[in-house]
Amino acid sequence: MLKHLFANLWLVAITLLLCAVAYPLLLLGIGRTLFPAQAEGSLLRDADNTVIGSRLIAQPFTGDEYFQPRPSAASYNGAASGASNFGSSNYKLRDRVARTLGPIVRYRGGSRKGELVAPDVEAWFQKDQNGGKPGIVAQWAGDHNGLAQDWVKADKLNTAYVADWMTAHAAEVAQWVKDNPTTPEPKPEDVAVPFFTSFSVAHPGLFPSIVTDKAPDGKETKSVKPVKEGGDIQSIFFDMWRQENPDAELEDVPADLVMASGSGLDPHITVKNARYQLDRVVGAWAQKTKLDKANVRRTIEDVLREKTFAVLGGSVGPPIVNVLEVNLAVRERLAAAK
Repeated sequence: MLKHLFANLWLVAITLLLCAVAYPLLLLGIGRTLFPAQAEGSLLRDADNTVIGSRLIAQPFTGDEYFQPRPSAASYNGAASGASNFGSSNYKLRDRVARTLGPIVRYRGGSRKGELVAPDVEAWFQKDQNGGKPGIVAQWAGDHNGLAQDWVKADKLNTAYVADWMTAHAAEVAQWVKDNPTTPEPKPEDVAVPFFTSFSVAHPGLFPSIVTDKAPDGKETKSVKPVKEGGDIQSIFFDMWRQENPDAELEDVPADLVMASGSGLDPHITVKNARYQLDRVVGAWAQKTKLDKANVRRTIEDVLREKTFAVLGGSVGPPIVNVLEVNLAVRERLAAAK
């Protein structure tokens, strides 16, 4: 009996050593010897040898001087990789695409060829304050309750702003509760539509946006204020403007500029996408470094050419670049050129 027991224990111990210790160590040794960079996660480091990310995972860039990756339904969170799974009939998909296009799309032809549409979206929106088109904000919230609620929940400053409105407009909140008896204690996002309706009356031609103010001592503070122009208006109301101006000839944009990947973490964009963003990136770097704009463009174009590659020689897709690699290379070269 003991003989068979010891034999089984030896078999378990040997199996554990081979499968859980020896085999992983062998693979680790092969990986670190033959593929050291990949074994460490394909990490990218800056000039100070500080790890800034992995070339396999996209990360967000907010500055105008950087190329932007594809949109991400996972907010570039590696632990939450996934797609939005929005169907073609889901308005949230149309809204997400429209919000991307609003600040960047240009006219395709005519006397205004190459000009941004964004100023016209702002001018159309501002008709509200002149009595030309009242209630744009209320109309948007009423037509798209889910988007209005998302705005309230998007930032704690937005939530606090609506909560303050609820305190100051107790009668309107009470009426909403009366109309919705199943929600006797509404949260700020629950009353998004009456909030925007009230806001539209009090502030025609304006939209509540987070604004950064700088004090004389250089300290920055953020708060929600009514504004008549800016990125929020350009993006949120682009679709409404487009529906009222269906004949406006607009440029086609690369699909990967507005459509997310299946994982939400695709680190690459097409070269066509990068070139669509080139004017913005060049302008921002020229302003930031005070260098000649033509020289900045040449430097960035050199980086794009060097970093361009095609999978399997282009047989399975167009030429692409890694966004993080390109942004890091551009920053290092232009910093050295100052």
